[in-house]
Amino acid sequence: MTEKVQKHSVETYAASKRDSFEALLKEFVEIPSVSMDPAHQADVLRMSEASVHTLNAMGFKTRVLRTPGNPIVFAEAKVSSKAPTVLVYNHMDVQPGGDPGEWKTDPFTFVSKGGTYWGRGTTDDKGPALAAMFAARHALDAGVEVNIKFLWELEEEIGSPNFEAGIKAAQKHLQADAIVVSDTIWISRDKPACPAGLRGLQGFILTLETGTTDEHSGTTGGAARNPIGELCQLISQMYDARTGKVKIPGFYDDVVKPTRKELQEFKDSGFSVEKFKQDHGFKSLRVEDELEIMKRIWAMPTLEVHGIVGGYQGPGVKTVVPPRAEAKISMRLVPNQKSRKIIAALKRFVKEKNPDVRVLPESTLNPYKGVSEGPLAEMIRRSVQFGFGKEPVFVREGGSIGAVPTMAKVLKAPVLFLGLSLPEHGYHAPNENFDWGQAYGGIKAFSKFFEEMETIKRRRRKT
Repeated sequence: MTEKVQKHSVETYAASKRDSFEALLKEFVEIPSVSMDPAHQADVLRMSEASVHTLNAMGFKTRVLRTPGNPIVFAEAKVSSKAPTVLVYNHMDVQPGGDPGEWKTDPFTFVSKGGTYWGRGTTDDKGPALAAMFAARHALDAGVEVNIKFLWELEEEIGSPNFEAGIKAAQKHLQADAIVVSDTIWISRDKPACPAGLRGLQGFILTLETGTTDEHSGTTGGAARNPIGELCQLISQMYDARTGKVKIPGFYDDVVKPTRKELQEFKDSGFSVEKFKQDHGFKSLRVEDELEIMKRIWAMPTLEVHGIVGGYQGPGVKTVVPPRAEAKISMRLVPNQKSRKIIAALKRFVKEKNPDVRVLPESTLNPYKGVSEGPLAEMIRRSVQFGFGKEPVFVREGGSIGAVPTMAKVLKAPVLFLGLSLPEHGYHAPNENFDWGQAYGGIKAFSKFFEEMETIKRRRRKT
């Protein structure tokens, strides 16, 4: 097969589009499309409009998929009904800016310096989305015989609550032979990583009310129940905070341990404990063994405490016994674990330990076991090698992407990962950034992947 995406031509193309890429990234970053904040609803809709305009201007046929919540932007370039089809997923909503005092720049003001781009959404996920879009345009112009579709979501950062409804309604338009997601993180700049699995997420709010008003601890303390203390005690019974070991019966029943081959990929990944601590600002960890850390962040379930609310929060000490308290916790789940079973296990545990505590499950994100072997995985491997000059490893991703298991279920197509972000890019953190080096390599890698897709035999689709 004659190569249509050649290294020199795609490098020339990518370099020529740098100014356009940066101008679009600036436009996108400066739209504060914070999906979890109702005050930014108009900005979310403005982001969908900007997305439609951009994809149209790049020559893709674009439409908006309506959902009960935020819209989904869909675009496609159809080459031939006989050609294979690839669907590329990204999201255009972002996390809140957070504490301005922790940022070196304004989170929603795009700053470019020395090939690094600062601002909320640069790496999660607007920069990678634009790199894939430019790559698609190059591949099509080079004559690649592949139909290319895009899905740009606007609710990923709140767990994709309306994504399934949106894609079910448009299912016949979204059929693809493979789905590729660019919303994941490498091990380091020197070691590309392609996840072969995602952890799921199950959140909970625990509430306890033991009174109606704040009461003076001098007159009621010792007799009054303290809901903050009781929730702390309950949480300490759930897990060992020093080791991370969960003590809820049945929690680990369905966990499938990594295979020897997966563990070898982990070992070959180039993971560094010191770099991990540096990238995330940790002073210490629960363990220092490299393989044990990788297993814990990629392949094992967890329980984490995110906040306890209740009582007096002002300066000094106000000696009251509060009437109510709330704890926010979550569990990361691995493939084969089921949220409904975990919810039932937690409810049984809480009922036994403290029946007055209410357990309120939050939204569910299912885990996903991806592809690490076979033709599609090899295509990803070759494409990353082409784009970055380095062969990737197949590991797992510790985070969750709600849209992934949903797409796999509804569209019945394999989901692959071609992420471009680095640990130092600061997913969800202050001073989030992206850089031209990753965008440039990403344009090359995606261009090659689209060409690789030419060789895939089209799946038979039900009409």
